[in-house]
Amino acid sequence: MKVRDLEPALVWRFFDSITEIPRRSKMEDKMVAFMENFAAEHGLRIRKDGANNILITKPAATGLERVKPVILQSHLDMVCDDEEGLNFNFDTDPIKTYVKAGFVKARGTTLGADNGLGIAASLAVLASSDIVHGPLGCLFTTDEESGMTGAHDLDESFLSGYDILINLDNEKWGDFCIGCAGGKTVRGLFDYDEEPAAKGYHWFEVKVDGLKGGHSGCDIHLGRGNANKILVRYLRALRKECSVLLSNIDGGKNHNGISRHAVAVVGVPVSYRERATVLLNLLQSDLLKELSKPDPGVELTISTVNAPKTAIDGDTARRLLDTLYAIPHGVIGMSHDIKGLVETSTNLASIKMEGGVITVVTSQRSSTSSLLTDVCDMVISTFELGGAKVVEEDPYPSWRPDTDSEILKLCRSVFERQFGFTPVVSAVHAGLECGLFLRKHPRLDSISFGPTIIDAHSPSERVEIASVGKWWLFLKDLLRAIPAR
Repeated sequence: MKVRDLEPALVWRFFDSITEIPRRSKMEDKMVAFMENFAAEHGLRIRKDGANNILITKPAATGLERVKPVILQSHLDMVCDDEEGLNFNFDTDPIKTYVKAGFVKARGTTLGADNGLGIAASLAVLASSDIVHGPLGCLFTTDEESGMTGAHDLDESFLSGYDILINLDNEKWGDFCIGCAGGKTVRGLFDYDEEPAAKGYHWFEVKVDGLKGGHSGCDIHLGRGNANKILVRYLRALRKECSVLLSNIDGGKNHNGISRHAVAVVGVPVSYRERATVLLNLLQSDLLKELSKPDPGVELTISTVNAPKTAIDGDTARRLLDTLYAIPHGVIGMSHDIKGLVETSTNLASIKMEGGVITVVTSQRSSTSSLLTDVCDMVISTFELGGAKVVEEDPYPSWRPDTDSEILKLCRSVFERQFGFTPVVSAVHAGLECGLFLRKHPRLDSISFGPTIIDAHSPSERVEIASVGKWWLFLKDLLRAIPAR
């Protein structure tokens, strides 16, 4: 069965169309053009602001003009990640979807259900002639995945006149989200010189593979392995026994993904050739025990390579590896207010070399602003101790839960009537754009819900088909139930 043949048909057909459109963060022009064509075809009013955010509006059904105006909100971009060696071109190639065992997946890449299904559902509401609703706006933001700059720079007039915002970017069906963590990205930049590779060294490539990765907000508490930290752990063990030259290092891809793959080209004195393999095998054995539950597929490999002409200068290599080993990764603290919720975390996301600079990207999250500052300062201090130049991005705010929210009460009522049980009400450690919208429109009553999406931000991303049908049914009934002002 093909994706566009699934039910609810309209939602899946729009999603199928979206998977054919490149939409890397900061490169959403083709999606914007798609939205403009859609609005023209359906005779709907469309606005675009300076950040390429799109607002498409649809009048109320006859007799519902006094119903509270609602915004359905989703983001246009997706996280782009593929399996090692696939060399998928996210700027030109369509996502290759398939259906298996009750899920929609992609072949070797991220699926883009985050937030492609939110877009698809919004378009389905806009295109339908039989869905009952009051005054409606559908807001599509840009660059959510790499900094939320679309929401940050949103034209405030886009929110004017609306009472309710329904964010369609949650990833667990039956769960109503009313709060999220704030976040910030911190980069450490190491300038390096190339020096001739010393003679008398054995050179090899060491790889870390087989990890699940995942979303650095939703999955950080699962204890999965971070390929960057594992690679540096090996190099640290090697450096304790002999001199180590470093020619190249690379790991991770996205600031909001847990690193699944890392690789380095390393030189050791010829007499330590066998010891380098022994140390790798010892670490592999330890990791298979340590990660037996969260990441049993972890794999470390060594392969001999030709000696490179140059290596990273010794001082920079030493400072870089010491910094990477010392820098924190994972859960820093749990919430004292919501049982089981991560309050503060940090992710050692990626290591890249280009143009004489090694860039280390980290991502911090917290539901408490003072603790977000604290964990960022922890990372910044580590970078500074290692002699790196620090670059800080603008933070995005947390979304403070409101348990007395009117839209939450209505969602509970509609859900219980439909499905016969009480939904979960929660906050998430991931970042949602609602906090930025509330800065611009503090009285906007907000909630987030969506279908079940598993392993977002990784090539294992998949969406449960049955949850999409339930989510769509609920959304239609909720829009019908919105009360008058």
